[in-house]
Amino acid sequence: MGLAKTEMFTDEQNEISLFAKVFGHPARVSILQHLFKINSCICGDLVSEIGLAQPTISQHLKELKYLGLIKGNVEGTSVCYCINTENWTKMKETMLRFLNQDISKIENCC
Repeated sequence: MGLAKTEMFTDEQNEISLFAKVFGHPARVSILQHLFKINSCICGDLVSEIGLAQPTISQHLKELKYLGLIKGNVEGTSVCYCINTENWTKMKETMLRFLNQDISKIENCC
């Protein structure tokens, strides 16, 4: 099996790819939407809110935390999660640069 060869691409291209991957699963999108909706840290059970098993939720939280879109703090026996606003803003700026490329400059093709 071949390597991903991510070193062939710019840091921004790799970053955009990671963002796209994290948004590529509806459970992660749902978790993020829920965190935005409650507008605070959640220490409670996301299982009842999202409707997936605890290990599945934990894996998705791990992916979101790895990318830095959420942060978690240990409080007693639970971990409280919230949006990492600084990293969210950076991600949004990166994605907007990519998505706002001027399509009107592209001539008709194919």
